[in-house]
Amino acid sequence: MLSKNARTLTAPAGAARAGTATPVPASPSVPRIAWGPVLAIVFLVGVVMVVTSANYARGFDEMYFLIAGRDHPALGYFDQPPLVPLLAGLLDRWFPDSLVALRLPVSLAAAAGAGITALIARELGGGKGAQAMAAGAYACSGVITVSHWLATYTLDPFFWTLLTWLVVRWVRLHRAGVRDDRPLLWAGIVTAVSLETKFMIPAFWVLTGLSALVLGPRELLRRPMLWLGAAVAVVCTVPTLVWQATHGWPYLQMGQVVAGESTGKVAFVITSVSGAGFLAGVIGLCYGYWRLLRAPELRSYRFLAVALLATFVAFLLTDGRFYYTMGLYALPFGAAAAELSRRKMAKPWRLLVWPVFALSAVLAVVQLPIYPASKVQGMPQSWQGIPLGSTFASGELPQRDVGIRAGQAYAALPEEVRAHTAVFAEIYPFAAATDYYGRAYGIEQVYSGHRGYWYFGMPSDTKDKVLVVNPSRSDGEQIAPYFSSSREVVGGLLTLYEGRRQPWSEIWPHLRTS
Repeated sequence: MLSKNARTLTAPAGAARAGTATPVPASPSVPRIAWGPVLAIVFLVGVVMVVTSANYARGFDEMYFLIAGRDHPALGYFDQPPLVPLLAGLLDRWFPDSLVALRLPVSLAAAAGAGITALIARELGGGKGAQAMAAGAYACSGVITVSHWLATYTLDPFFWTLLTWLVVRWVRLHRAGVRDDRPLLWAGIVTAVSLETKFMIPAFWVLTGLSALVLGPRELLRRPMLWLGAAVAVVCTVPTLVWQATHGWPYLQMGQVVAGESTGKVAFVITSVSGAGFLAGVIGLCYGYWRLLRAPELRSYRFLAVALLATFVAFLLTDGRFYYTMGLYALPFGAAAAELSRRKMAKPWRLLVWPVFALSAVLAVVQLPIYPASKVQGMPQSWQGIPLGSTFASGELPQRDVGIRAGQAYAALPEEVRAHTAVFAEIYPFAAATDYYGRAYGIEQVYSGHRGYWYFGMPSDTKDKVLVVNPSRSDGEQIAPYFSSSREVVGGLLTLYEGRRQPWSEIWPHLRTS
């Protein structure tokens, strides 16, 4: 039967079986791209992201990535592959001190993600309204909120979304009898770039492969282009794997670090689901997965839905962070929109669709840093359980103040003291803030034993004094045993240690923390 919106043929009952692709060919045609509404949504998302990216200051992860890529370029790092640090460092060199330029890649990725989600709805048979709804759901999701920062976890959801579209497109073409495996080759290239951002995308492929093996289409696993794409991804990842191997595979420690910071499995589920976006996003997430698992029209894509849900369970069981799941939103958004467009809803329900999206958009925007910096002081950080964009200021501005105060304190030291003083921070956020803002006050480099900073090197033995930022008081000062005396420079923030007792080469291994 020819579907009104999808213009595709559905298989007769019993034709699709586990382990095989749907044997009845579908029409290779799909609805036209809804250029007008989709581009309007993409444009609006891009404008909002670029405008709000100018507020307020750099996040501590952004400063860490920037320092890593600008001052310590490498083929790999303790806690991530090299792409984001090198990108941050390059943008800072080209556009010094520009928040807009630094965050432009994720601003564009957030906008493009909305457009690609619309294309997923189109592949699933969604027409103009469905494509607009899918793009709108993505535009109202938590992916947009966190994309205020340039970080691995804000860039990677875009690659997962793009990869999902390529797989969905291949399945649709394969059902139609079109032997075009180019989407699989492009999927390998996208995987290669994703592996330079985070090492999480193999979970997608392993679970997708297993799901295809059980539910079909098994033909996916027999396509040469799939394995050629895999080879491209492996070859491109070799340099950063070599770095990991020659440094003792430090990334393997990140699993323990993330698990140690976990807020619990219940919180993970709640934040992952709510991260899809209040109202439209949560509805689209739940309805989309439900229809992917039940709707005959979407049976060919069921294996992919099962794989994504299995990925969610894997993140849950391994105590992952909630933003790991943001790459799992696009497929259910597209499916929900396509299914809603196929169903003949009663007029009162149809009239509710756009008000729901309008309210969802408002709830999404208020979570962005839209408030002037002069107004965020004293603002609440949430309203009726909905976080407000003032939370960005509460994290970024204090970090900036720490870096500036540390730089000013260092500059105030006598010149002969500064010449023999290293600057050390016990955790990487304070190290990055002091490293970035302290340059204006003469600090050449900040040292730390925390996570990736430990690999940036130790002070030279000409430094027999150390100015410590954020000295720990809970279980004894980390660096105190290696110096004969200390004095506070800024109460509760900076302490100067003097009289180094051992060479730095003997001290440094004991300062490493994760």
